[in-house]
Amino acid sequence: MTSVVDAPSHTSASPARGLICRACSAEYPLAAQHACYECFGPLEVAYDEAALARVTRAQIEAGPQNIWRYAALLPAGQDPATRVTLDPGLTPLVAAPQLAAAVGIEAPLYVKDDSQNPTHSFKDRVVSVALTAAKELGFNRFSCASTGNLANSVAAHAARAGVPSIVFIPADLEPGKIITTAVYGGELVAIEGSYDDVNRLCSELVETDEFEDTAFVNVNVRPFYAEGSKTLGYEVAEQLGWRIPAQVVIPMASGELLTKVDKAFSELVEIGLAEAPEGGWTVFGAQSEGCNPIAVALHADTDVITPVKPTGIAKSLNIGDPAAGPYAIEAVRRTGGWMDYANDDEIRAGIRLLAETTGIFAETAGGTTVAVLKKLVASGKLDPTKETVVYNTGEGLKTLDAVAGQVGPTHTIKPSLRGAREAGLLG
Repeated sequence: MTSVVDAPSHTSASPARGLICRACSAEYPLAAQHACYECFGPLEVAYDEAALARVTRAQIEAGPQNIWRYAALLPAGQDPATRVTLDPGLTPLVAAPQLAAAVGIEAPLYVKDDSQNPTHSFKDRVVSVALTAAKELGFNRFSCASTGNLANSVAAHAARAGVPSIVFIPADLEPGKIITTAVYGGELVAIEGSYDDVNRLCSELVETDEFEDTAFVNVNVRPFYAEGSKTLGYEVAEQLGWRIPAQVVIPMASGELLTKVDKAFSELVEIGLAEAPEGGWTVFGAQSEGCNPIAVALHADTDVITPVKPTGIAKSLNIGDPAAGPYAIEAVRRTGGWMDYANDDEIRAGIRLLAETTGIFAETAGGTTVAVLKKLVASGKLDPTKETVVYNTGEGLKTLDAVAGQVGPTHTIKPSLRGAREAGLLG
């Protein structure tokens, strides 16, 4: 296995100084390691604060039109020649006044539409960072455990890089996500079980000799993978003129995306690149009713996440034992936010509402976020007078089954004026 001792070091241009345990603060060198040897807590990347403080707005704005404009704030990829990437990022921040009116928001509302990434989800961000780090660490095969979008992205990145891939998914995944992974030609392994079963198997495989040269983006190189999510926070701040929005609503599976967007906001404010709103920002989380262990824990006023067996149509959010759940709860509490969840009918309605008011067709995760946004306003948890950004993390074409029975032709007519008249299309 690649270890702390024998792992190649990162380039000197990286601002990352090592890995740090989120639970006990033990520190380790940069390597393919995701758990603390002292307490088994999760590791994340720690940075040289002086290096981050040297980054300027002008430097970022002069960079490429993708996530690598933030390379000076990321743990890997400072040298373009080392990148394993589809160059994702700088996706649209869409003004959504009609959606705001529909849900009762008076202030500006925006949708950060990450369905515009190369494989049509935010996972391209995390995969680009993780696999770039994996290449620097000497791995020669790429892998992941996935609920669909991550499998798409890993397979596509591997295809472009000319590197073998083997990705693992639940066998009952949406057909669209299976096809959009298999088309890239890598190995695709369907597991008869839930995502949590898939993830458990991958955690076991990574310890075997046969997989010692394989980078599992969300297992052995997970600290680097998670850092890619920060670019969703960086971009929103830059697109708003280098200021943090007052409120954000973010879908939750593992809970990591929410924690990293919050981390990105904190970093930008701390190093003087962005301005915080008066009173700070507030973070809200969205889950589906079929897999809502983080929200349920928050509602019960506990930090203990009770694993669940996922159900429901929002399969991209179906992580029943969410690793970052406690940290997502901490971020929401610290910022004065809340979490809620939506059932399948509410998710379908959320998909349609977003499409009908913004022209954005979201997958079920986006429908979940919009449905929860509506609930947060109705319950008084989210302030309708404050600027708000909601995150759409994936493309609706991947989950057509969710709304296939609800939409279709409004008229079916014969190809004649008489047919048009009989259908009421003419006076």
